[in-house]
This record gives sequence, structure tokens and C-alpha cells, in this order.
Amino acid sequence: MALKVVVVGAGVIGAACAFHAASAGLDVTVVDRGPVGAGTTSRGEGNVLLSDKEPGPELALARLSRALWDEAGQELGARSFELEAKGGLVVATGAEGLTALRAFAARQEAAGVRTEPVDRVRDLEPHLAPGIPGGVHYPQDAQVQPVLAAAALLRAAVRRGARHRTGEVTGAVTGRGGRVTGVRTADGRVLPADAVVNAGGTWGGEVGRRLGAPVEVLPRRGFVLVTEPLPPMVRHKVYSADYIANVASSDAGLETSCVVEGTPGGTILIGASRERVGFDTAMSPAVVARLAAQACRLFPFLRAVHLIRAYRGFRPYCPDHLPVVGPDPRVPGVVHACGHEGAGIGLAPATGALVTAHLLGRPWRGADPAEHTGLLPDRFLHPEGGPK
Repeated sequence: MALKVVVVGAGVIGAACAFHAASAGLDVTVVDRGPVGAGTTSRGEGNVLLSDKEPGPELALARLSRALWDEAGQELGARSFELEAKGGLVVATGAEGLTALRAFAARQEAAGVRTEPVDRVRDLEPHLAPGIPGGVHYPQDAQVQPVLAAAALLRAAVRRGARHRTGEVTGAVTGRGGRVTGVRTADGRVLPADAVVNAGGTWGGEVGRRLGAPVEVLPRRGFVLVTEPLPPMVRHKVYSADYIANVASSDAGLETSCVVEGTPGGTILIGASRERVGFDTAMSPAVVARLAAQACRLFPFLRAVHLIRAYRGFRPYCPDHLPVVGPDPRVPGVVHACGHEGAGIGLAPATGALVTAHLLGRPWRGADPAEHTGLLPDRFLHPEGGPK
């Protein structure tokens, strides 16, 4: 009989876990209190990036994920979720920054990332501001439409036999030795399970607590601006080199760095901000103005372009900036797949494959648990099993 798996969360991470687990022949049920991709997934830009990741556990997962996004595009239809292999261009605004950027790129190249130093950045992006001394082109960077991607993966999982339920998980049912045997939902149902995957996104910490296996996942608010539709003006995902430092920062205060990219619909997306303000959803005109000003300095033509909206959401942030992926030693049967911060869209397919590998007890679709031990939840635990 197939292993029964309940995936808590129908964002892109949960959908990817369901897709891979169902593809492996497991009996999968996905449960979420809201629609597909309605949480953090719907508030992202759709980044599939190698360019912003230091060599280490996250970059290793990102490299696998990049290949799996291409496989998903071939299997599900790249146009169905707007997969674009557009490449990324990271630019430095000064000589010192350019030196640091190219040293960073050299470390990435040694880890298997394709990098191309660029002196004449306006050859790649003609509308960039003059005077930018150079940058690095990352041809493997790509883009998806996040909600479409989550929906496509979940539809494919359902075609493979998975079920999708609406409901809020309130706790775990456990049996002998404290092992999970199911989950309870707010309407009183019990969904039987041999394993439960915590794909709760920003709420991954709370989901873990309800399952008896809390993990430290905190919200980090971010804003994205959207312009009116335009003819093609920005060819790549373009961002300033300070974005890399901001992604790796643990500061609680506001940080902004310029990220600009076009979409198939003609709109231009402008980011990115980061601040730890709990779950405060308030609009911040000051953050919007700051992001807009930074984008206009990078692409002066934007000064004459209208913004049509600004949206914001919460990145699921872990203190060490790495996701938590793997079985929890405190509650047998609980497997975490959360804490991806702003990289969840890009890392989703590899996370789903790695979770499936943990469930199967063997490698799956290029994901080998023995190669990704740096993402396990026990890194946050004392030897006696309590949180550090």
C-alpha cells in the first residue's frame, strides 16, 4: 500500500511537494485554508535565481531546481506558467562594488554556475543609465508566474492521483512512539497520514507548532511595484549588486535594493524591500517612493511611466537564511519544507524532489538527502532535542 502523505500548504512549495510525491506513486492529500497560491506565493516576483546565492547548501538546491523547472516546463508546458529563461544581469554602480561582484561571481562559477563578466552593460540593456562601470550576466537565471506555476504543479499532482482539500490543520494525531498518524482540521475531520509535510510558508512556524515540531520561521515584509504595460524595455532580470548583501542580511530594519524586470504582459516589476515588522500588512508610501526612486536611477525612462499598483507580502525567514527541508527528529513522520524566504519560487521543484526523496528513503529526480544535510531541521536543535 502506498505511503499516505498529507501536505499542509498549497503554495508553490506545497504544490511542488505534491507533484513529486504523487509522481513517485505516493498517496497524497494537499490541504490549505485558502486557494492555491494565495499566500506568499501570490506576493512574489517569480524569481528562479542562481545569481544571488553564495556557494553552499542553498546554491546546491537552486542548481537542481533550475534543471527541474526546465523539466516541468517540458512536461507541463512552459507557457502555462510563463517560464522565461531570460537570464539575469547584476550591475555595480562603482569600481569597488564591481570588484566585489566579480569576486562573488568567481566563487559561484567554481561551484558550477555560468557567469559572464560584462563591461558594456548597455549592450545587454540599452535603457540602463549611462556610467555604470560593469556587471555580471547570469544566463541561467529565469522567471515564472508564481500562482500559475503553483496551480500547474498542483493540477499535475491531481492528475497523478493527489487530492486537494480546503481546510485549516489544527493539530497532529499521533500513535505509538509519538509517530504521526494523521492531522486534525478545524471542521473536526481527521486526515490519516503516514507522513505530514509542513509546507506552510510564512506560517510554517505555526504549522510546525501545531504538529508538535516548531521551527523558527518569521515573516519578513516586502513590497513590489507594478507599472503600466509597455513595449519590451527590459530584457533581463536586472538588479544592483547590493541586492545580494540585503538578501543575506539579518537586520530587522528596512532594506531596499533595486530589482527591475519585464513580464510577458508588458508590465515592469520593481523591487525589492525587506523589513521585519511581524505580520503588519500596512501600506508604506515611503517604501514605495524609495523603490521607485532607485528604479528610476537605474532605468531613467521609468520617470515617465505610471505605476498601476503596489503589492506586499511576507517572506518566510529563517535566522540562518536557509530553508528547513527534511524530517523532524522530534515527531516521526513530520517533514518540513518551509523557511525559503524570498527564494521559495525558484527552489520549489528541488524542495519537492528532496522531500519526496526523504519520504521514499532514496534519491528522487536528482535529489539525494545525503547531499543536502545542511537544510535539515536538527541544525536548530540541541542534542537533547529542544530548540537552540
